[in-house]
Amino acid sequence: MTPDLDPSTVVVHAGRPSRVPDAPLGESPVFSSTYIAGGDRGYGRFDNDAWAALETTLGALEGGRGLSFASGMAAAAAVGDLVPVGGRVVAPQHAYSGVLALLDQQAATGRLTVTRVSVTDAEAVSAAVAGADMLWIESPTNPAMEVADIPLLAAAGRAAGATVVVDNTFATPLLQQPLSMGADIVVHSATKFIAGHSDVVLGALVTASDDLWTALELRRRSLGAIPGPMEAFLALRGLRTLALRLERAQSNAAFLAQRLLEHPRVSRVRYPGLPDDPGHALASSQMSGFGAILAVELGGDAAYAQRVCESTTLWVHATSLGGVESMLERRRRWAIEVPTIPEDLIRLSVGIEHPADLWSDLEQALDGE
Repeated sequence: MTPDLDPSTVVVHAGRPSRVPDAPLGESPVFSSTYIAGGDRGYGRFDNDAWAALETTLGALEGGRGLSFASGMAAAAAVGDLVPVGGRVVAPQHAYSGVLALLDQQAATGRLTVTRVSVTDAEAVSAAVAGADMLWIESPTNPAMEVADIPLLAAAGRAAGATVVVDNTFATPLLQQPLSMGADIVVHSATKFIAGHSDVVLGALVTASDDLWTALELRRRSLGAIPGPMEAFLALRGLRTLALRLERAQSNAAFLAQRLLEHPRVSRVRYPGLPDDPGHALASSQMSGFGAILAVELGGDAAYAQRVCESTTLWVHATSLGGVESMLERRRRWAIEVPTIPEDLIRLSVGIEHPADLWSDLEQALDGE
């Protein structure tokens, strides 16, 4: 494709079949467990047309080569397997709880060691990464909404000889491209914004390194952590509308963040799009938008926060994000969420509904007793 295309155009046109007469506009899912001998494909665990189209599109958006996986956790686990036995991973204090739990499980068995740091403390990260095998970055972080200085941390990681990994799920490749900032591998829970309709579980990795791509593809193949062809097809179909969905959801998020900031029962709003947010300046410099996820704290009252989540009629009380519908949850209701996340923190994934309707529903839940 033409290299100067805007990402909102690339997301629509990348990964399409060749334009020959009577060709389909998009790849269809191929339901086959094996292939006729004599070609390169060989077996259904090795490749699939639907995977290839999705991976080509994600690679074009992130500036590398893509690999799709059965889930975001399968993708994260494949990356973790790159760490040698006895190696050390520097990981965020706050990040997706599933990834942090996986690292803790592996540390408990002696597979590796983990050093936790705040991604907002560049000096501490730079010190911790000395002698480490991998630096795992998430920005903005889930659910604390902290913003990491990706270029600075990536440079520190690579100078130390560590593989630099960035989870880009919250930002999406339309708002942030970590490979261009020095990262080695980008991780996505494609279940979220990429697929975008709360009907697919799928993960993805992107890297510009042929050696890393080959190593990760071998782990996917060996472990069987492959997506189904229908899941890959649905994720790509959802990805085609990412620019439009994200534009509306991000606009809604900015509107709601301001409204929540003004509500008397809200003690803190975490959203890098707010001028007073600690991550605002950094996000402005390395992101092309502030995303559609925000978090609020409700005066330390966990019971009240739980009631708010259970009192909405339009917002869905559910544990996911990035769908067309707006969702919210009190993150500490999960036992694996780290204890430094406040008990009263509610994470909100803003969808594409009318903003006035979303605010009306939130307001009545906040005002209820």
